[in-house]
Amino acid sequence: MSAEPRINDRIRVPEVRLVGPSGEQVGIVPLAKALELAQEYDLDLVEVAATARPPVCKLMDYGKFKYESAMKAREARKNQAHTVIKEMKLRPKIDPHDYDTKKGHVVRFLKQGDKVKITIMFRGREQSRPELGFRLLQRLASDVEELGFIESNPKQDGRNMIMVLGPHKKKTEAMAEAREAQAARKAERQGVTSEETSEAPVTETEAVEAPVVEAEAAEAPVVVEAEAEAPAETPEA
Repeated sequence: MSAEPRINDRIRVPEVRLVGPSGEQVGIVPLAKALELAQEYDLDLVEVAATARPPVCKLMDYGKFKYESAMKAREARKNQAHTVIKEMKLRPKIDPHDYDTKKGHVVRFLKQGDKVKITIMFRGREQSRPELGFRLLQRLASDVEELGFIESNPKQDGRNMIMVLGPHKKKTEAMAEAREAQAARKAERQGVTSEETSEAPVTETEAVEAPVVEAEAAEAPVVVEAEAEAPAETPEA
């Protein structure tokens, strides 16, 4: 079944409650009269409330209405925040350098507004030392407490121990801040480009001065030709 409303000749009722192009209430009118007004305004008669008695119809540019509705839906999807759970796996006896790297990833995820599932993987005899994993999880939670909180406390799951960290910042807030930072970087780059462009005429001005020197040098042969005429008067004397 189509979700699109009935328009113009597809409307099959004897009368409608008509709404004008600017939202004004015209009242209940025969369908023929409503279609006549639609032609007069060069608009479409669109059924906006089919279940009403009589149905409510509005005079509008249906093509423009569909386009604007699609753009609004697209914008809403772009701004929609999806809850994402990232996962980070660690070993109980992790190297300090590896720990810092893994912690950096957790920090980045939390800043983006994502939840993080931390998994401690036990192997062999490590399974008899669950306190190692517990202390490691507590340490990590303490290191990132400014960005996130323990949403799910550490618990044993077979050979693994799992903890979930939730971000203090909502996903929508993180997305908004990311867009603002991107806009600021773009504006900064455009500012640098404008400054470079404004300096270019200085070089062009210096280049323009060169022909002036050449013009002055070109006048020298005129003086030489005038001096060459002087010896021609001596024979007459």
